[in-house]
Amino acid sequence: MINIINKSNDPYFNLALEEYFMKYKDMKEDVLILWQNEPTIVIGKNQNAYEEINRDFVEKNKINVVRRMSGGGAVYHDFGNLNYTIIKNDGKLHANDFSFFALPVVACLKKFDVDAEFNGRNDITIDGKKFSGNAQYFYKSKVLHHGTLMFSSDLAVLSQALIVDKEKIESKGIKSVKSRVTNISEYINKDITFADFHNSLLISMFHEDRESIQNYELTNEDISAITEIRNNKYNTWDWNFGKSPQMSYQKKIRFLAGSVSLITHVKDGMIDSCNLYGDFFEVNPVEGLTKKIEGRRYDKSEIEALLSDVNIQEYIYMLSNEEFKQLWF
Repeated sequence: MINIINKSNDPYFNLALEEYFMKYKDMKEDVLILWQNEPTIVIGKNQNAYEEINRDFVEKNKINVVRRMSGGGAVYHDFGNLNYTIIKNDGKLHANDFSFFALPVVACLKKFDVDAEFNGRNDITIDGKKFSGNAQYFYKSKVLHHGTLMFSSDLAVLSQALIVDKEKIESKGIKSVKSRVTNISEYINKDITFADFHNSLLISMFHEDRESIQNYELTNEDISAITEIRNNKYNTWDWNFGKSPQMSYQKKIRFLAGSVSLITHVKDGMIDSCNLYGDFFEVNPVEGLTKKIEGRRYDKSEIEALLSDVNIQEYIYMLSNEEFKQLWF
C-alpha cells in the first residue's frame, strides 16, 4: 500500500484528490490518504444539501459545503478531525465490508487503552457514541473507502451547522441519521497530541510494519490534474447544490403587512415554481413578482441580486425587501 502525502486543508481539492487517485492515476498498489479539511460540511452524493445544513449558521461562520462521490449522510470536518481514505484495486474482495476497514482504527485506539468497536452499518463507536462515520464508492474494479475520525472536533459547531428545520423542507434526498457523537480525546491520555494519533494510525494502517510504509509526494502534474477536477466539479454550485434532489420549501411569517406564506418547488437547484399566499394587500399582482423569481437558482445570492433590482412594496403593500428576505433565509 502507498501512503499519499497530502498537506492540503482545502475540502474541494481533497475530494478531487480522492477522485483523481480512484479514476485517473494508475497506481499499481492500494492507496492510503490521511487528510484534514478546514471547517466543512461534506454531504453524501444522494443528499439534498439544503435539507442537511443550517444555511444561516454555515454562511455566517464561513463553513464550506461540498458533495462527495460516496453515499451516506452529512458529516462535519474541522482541524480536530482526521479523515482516512483507502483505495483498493480489488474492490470485490471487501465490497460493503465496512468492518474490515474499521479494524486498523480499532487496533490503533487499543494501543491507547481505548475500547472502540464497529457498530451497525458504518459507524465506529466508543461507549456507544459515534466518533467515526464511513462510506464507500465503487469504480470499475476498485473500491474507495473513506471515514471521519473525530479526535477533538468542535461538537458545538457541529451540532449547530447540521441543524435544519425539517418542517420547512420536503424532499426525496437521503436523510442523515443523527447519532450521539464524541471525540477520541475524551477517552485518551491528555498528553497524546493530534500528531501522535495521526502517526499511530498511519502505522496501524500498515499493520505496525514501519519499514513497509511507502510515501508518495504529489507531483506538479498530479496537482495540476487535481486542481482542474477541483475547479470544474467540487468547487461548483452545480455539483454541491444543483445536484440536490427535487424538493419543496415553505415558510410563513406574519408581518405588519399581514400574513405571507412562501411555497417553492426546486428542481436541479433551480426554482421551478414560486407562490405567495396570505392576507396581505396587493399593490400589483404578486404573480409579476413570482415570475421574476422562477427560473433562478435556489441560492441566497440569487435572491439578494433580485431584491437589489425589485421593490417588494410595488407588489405587497407595506412589506419591505428585508422582510421579504426573511421568508427565504
